[in-house]
Amino acid sequence: MRTISVTLIVCAVAWSDIALSHEGSTELVEELIVYGRAQEMIGTANSASEGIVAYDDIRLPPMLRVGELAEAVPGMVATQHSGTGKANQYFLRGFNLDHGTDFSAFVDGVPVNMRTHGHGQGYLDLNFIIPELVERTTYKKGPYSAAIGDFSSAGSVQFDMYESLDESFFNMTAGLDDYYRAVAGATGEFAGGTITGAYDYTTYSGPWELDEDLSQTRFYASYAGSAGDLETHFALHGYSGTWNSTDQIPRRAVQSGLIDELGFIDPDLGGRTDRYSLTGDIGNDQWRATAYAVDYDFGLYSNFTYLLDDPVNGDQFEQIDDRRIYGLRLDGSTDTKIGINWGGDIRYDDIRKVGLFKTTERQRREAVRTDSVDQLSASAYAELEFNPRSDLRTSVGVRADYYDWDVSALRAENSGDGDDFLVSPTLNIAYKVSDSAELYANWGRGFHSNDVRGNTITVDPVSGDPVDPVDALVQSNGAELGLRFEREDRFNATATAFWLNLDSELLFVGDAGTTEALGATTRVGVELSTFYQATDWLAINFAYTYTDSEFDKDTGDGREIPGAIESSATLGLNAAWDNGLFISARARYLGEAPLIEDDSVRAPSSMLVNIGGGYRMGDFSFRLDVFNLFDSNDYDIAYYYASRLPGEPVDGVEDIHYRPLEPLSVRTSVTYHW
Repeated sequence: MRTISVTLIVCAVAWSDIALSHEGSTELVEELIVYGRAQEMIGTANSASEGIVAYDDIRLPPMLRVGELAEAVPGMVATQHSGTGKANQYFLRGFNLDHGTDFSAFVDGVPVNMRTHGHGQGYLDLNFIIPELVERTTYKKGPYSAAIGDFSSAGSVQFDMYESLDESFFNMTAGLDDYYRAVAGATGEFAGGTITGAYDYTTYSGPWELDEDLSQTRFYASYAGSAGDLETHFALHGYSGTWNSTDQIPRRAVQSGLIDELGFIDPDLGGRTDRYSLTGDIGNDQWRATAYAVDYDFGLYSNFTYLLDDPVNGDQFEQIDDRRIYGLRLDGSTDTKIGINWGGDIRYDDIRKVGLFKTTERQRREAVRTDSVDQLSASAYAELEFNPRSDLRTSVGVRADYYDWDVSALRAENSGDGDDFLVSPTLNIAYKVSDSAELYANWGRGFHSNDVRGNTITVDPVSGDPVDPVDALVQSNGAELGLRFEREDRFNATATAFWLNLDSELLFVGDAGTTEALGATTRVGVELSTFYQATDWLAINFAYTYTDSEFDKDTGDGREIPGAIESSATLGLNAAWDNGLFISARARYLGEAPLIEDDSVRAPSSMLVNIGGGYRMGDFSFRLDVFNLFDSNDYDIAYYYASRLPGEPVDGVEDIHYRPLEPLSVRTSVTYHW
């Protein structure tokens, strides 16, 4: 049964420009609403598909899951096919990015994507972020920046955390399906610098028949100061999460009445994640160095085919990943007639154990493979910026990446070592047509790394059949033409036509412990993004993307790329008045997608509308959010493959497996600010 608490709750929102009156009393004098999307970028941006999202663009819209922070990137859609504690599924520019294969994310310069991960290459889990501490997101699309490397062919995003909060806060939130959250954040002065800390605890049962039993704990502490003319910043992130999963379900099971649409097949799915990181950086206007260390532990139980492979024990399996990551990054620039941006990074993944096990009711029966991996990468880049004319800007860049790895596998034949090297050039041209318009032409090479176990593998870990290894580094080539139009800070729009080719979408499949050959692909598409400050109190943003995605050659079954969404659109409305009242609404459309190569089975489109609003009164703010306003049961995610339920043929039944959008949900909150 779905329940709602009548307890007061809190949404931690960092409001800006609240003035305090005399004699200690608090008076709301005026709130300055600032939208990052309004920032003028003509004369500074290298492409039409890069930008900044910040301030009220982050704090006002309702947010069901932390992973939806990525949806600040125009055209990005974050869905979920498993429990809330698992990394989201991302879609951008015709990519089903799984959990991050061709889209990279950074928090204060530290990479988040996981290489050679137990569940999937590039695994991108944003659950450790406390959303109220995100000050700004900066995004780039396409492989046109030499400063960004692995996993960035479709795009990248950088999350910058607040070094100092405008106000300290304490927040409590409650909602349908036993959702409870308490979060607090504060800033103070210490030893000539600024200390900022926050703590977040969240629990959730979820709308599914199987209790999600989500428990998430997050904490954050940072110190920002100076040493002479150098700025210093140290930060500690901590996260621990456990959950049960209702994964995608076969459509036939719902149509036959075997289970409800919110039901499940296997009651023993779920996972855990622990992530702790320490970051330090130092620098000035000319250079900055960042060092980081991450301790990470992950476990996940899944079952997608039920009784297809093992009719007696079932097909449940466990994936694990236990590692430490160490990295150092250096970036610099020179401000001369020819500007030079330069830098490099070193990253070492000490993967103590990454593995796949057959399980029943979360008890291990057999190890499919367990490995330990040492993976080292080093890169260097340089970009030359020069302006032949006052209205013409150009930059030429080059990036060099070196990877080295050593795999120790349970099955000795799959052990091995190797290295690879890749050079990636870029070219960006910007022509200023007028003070209000700028044209862009961009070209670049990028890449994503493959799971290095797929490079050393020689035999299938289950059957023992010979397996062809894959390249560790897979190159991409991209280009786009774009236009940016701005009318001061009231209106801006970008239009982009892009092309992206991947040499191969070969991926190591963590669910099977081996590789899957997907072949070379090409994506061609167009994007439109707009922002309009309609009045002093109303701002509107809109984004639309259409992409034609195909394999370069017929796979034998066709040329369509399964899961490649053809179109997406978002519309956001943010309204905030001087009296403290605010309202935000967001509509997200996700278009159809082929589910198999011959396009004979397709995922239907979906529409999701969220709305929220609240009121700031003195030191308190109150908020109400409604998710899935029209209670749509459209698919959040869909796949097509064979599975077997009790009594079905031994070869299984090919079917659509889907997870619906979470039903209508309401959350209310109260925040105390000081």
